[in-house]
This record gives sequence, C-alpha cells and structure tokens, in this order.
Amino acid sequence: MQHPAIELENLWFAYGASRVLDQVSLTLPAGEFLAVLGPNGGGKSTLLRLLLGLVKPGGGALRVLGREPGQAGGRIGYLPQFTNVSASFPITVLGAVALGLVRPGFAGLSGWVGPAARRAEREAALQALSRVGLADQAGRRLSDLSGGQRQRAFIARAIVSGPELLLLDEPTASVDGKGRHELMALLAELNRDMTIVMVSHDMSTVDGCVTSIACVNRSLHYHAESRLTPEIFAQAVGADLKAACPVELVAHGAVPHRVLLDHDHPDCCGGAHRKDFKDAGTDAGNGKGGAS
Repeated sequence: MQHPAIELENLWFAYGASRVLDQVSLTLPAGEFLAVLGPNGGGKSTLLRLLLGLVKPGGGALRVLGREPGQAGGRIGYLPQFTNVSASFPITVLGAVALGLVRPGFAGLSGWVGPAARRAEREAALQALSRVGLADQAGRRLSDLSGGQRQRAFIARAIVSGPELLLLDEPTASVDGKGRHELMALLAELNRDMTIVMVSHDMSTVDGCVTSIACVNRSLHYHAESRLTPEIFAQAVGADLKAACPVELVAHGAVPHRVLLDHDHPDCCGGAHRKDFKDAGTDAGNGKGGAS
C-alpha cells in the first residue's frame, strides 16, 4: 500500500516564544500538485523546512513518504527560494546539475569515484537537463543563462536523482511572464512522475496546473481543488472574507480567467459585488455616490 506523500497531525513550530505554525494537519496523497499560498510570514517556507528535516517541530506528528523528516534520502528534490549565482563562479550548467547527486563517496563531476560511475553521473545530469529543455546548454556557464533558463537548471538539479517528492520555494519569483508560463507547464509535466509541493505568493501560478491548494497563515486550510474562491483568496492574503472577491485578482494581478469562478456563481459572491457596483453607479447618478 502506497503511503501518503505527506502526513501532518497537530503540528506546531515556534521561533522562540512566537508560534509560526499551530495545529497544522494535512494528509496529502501521492501524485498531487499542491500550491501552498499565504501572506509573507505566514509559515510557508517554515513548512518546507520542517518537511526537509532542517528544523524540528515543537510538537505533533510529521511523516514524509512514510518516514521521519530527513530520512527519505534521494527520494526528495528541493529548489530553495534564493538561487542567485555569482558571475565569477566558474561552474557549467552540467556541473551545477550534477551537484544534485552529491552523496557519500561522490563529489560532483570532479572525481572521488571511478570512470564508470562518473559516466553514469554525467548521463543522469544530461538526462535531467534534457527533461527541462536545456540539454543544449550543458557546457555553458551557469551565470550566463537567462533567469528562466537558470531556474530550469536548478529544477534539473532538484530532479536529477529521480525524486518521488519535489519541494519548490517560490520557483517563479525571478522569472518573467512568458518564463513563468513555461515553467508551470514544465512542472505540470513533471507532476506525472512525482508529487509536487510548491510554495508561492503569486496566485497566478495556480493557473490550472495544480491539483489542490493549501492556505497557510499560522494554521493550514486544505482545498482539494485549484479554483480561486473568495474563501481561498481571503485565506491566502490574510484578508477579511467579506471583502474578498476573485475579480480583484484580475484587476490587480495576472491571474488567468479560467482559474476564477464566474461572478454569479454561488461559490463566488453570487453577484453581490456586481450588485454593489450597480448600486454605487446608481447612487452616483443621483448625486449620492462618491467621486470616481
């Protein structure tokens, strides 16, 4: 029987006396593509650190791929939030991807293993680059790539060991609109072979690619869908539900319309915001409204 990818039960974590996460519970089935949304400081990145075993919870239960955090070895791939590369750092794209294979007795493509093992590692790195569409860039310096290409190279490094679970922290933060769309299409393809958990502050990343959403703001609210309802929007930005309307996402952010509910849908605002708008217009026409 396949274990869930992630199991959290009444988990909490604190920095000093301040709890960042409190009473967090989640059972995530294998094969999901989960978007973790929430305001800055809400605990999203801390949740990833807990899953990786980099920090220990203050209490509660946590299992990743059926094991304790930090015990899953190469079964987890990770893309951190900050992946800047100095222009003076002389590493090739292939060499950077091979670093994802580091383990006892191996030091990238620089040695410490026999010729056959080095060939195998090189082949694995090239295969990962091919999967992200960068096989023809293997010999270039990593610092010479564009922002979108560099992010793809880092994803190749995260998947070079063939993980079952891929954890991504703000993968589209340094990518332009076109690159963001291409990156999300790549992640949707990778999701065929692995569970993905993606932390993001950008709601446009939902984009119909993810299969579920978790809103994290100290607590965690799980939604087994990818539509941006007012409830999800309010939880994600830490806003009052009564003031939350998905149309605001279109007005103030690059969110594709197909991930939004129809304005008259009962799970949206049922036309309430549209009615309020019409009333405001009528009042303005009668001299009762405010300035435009």
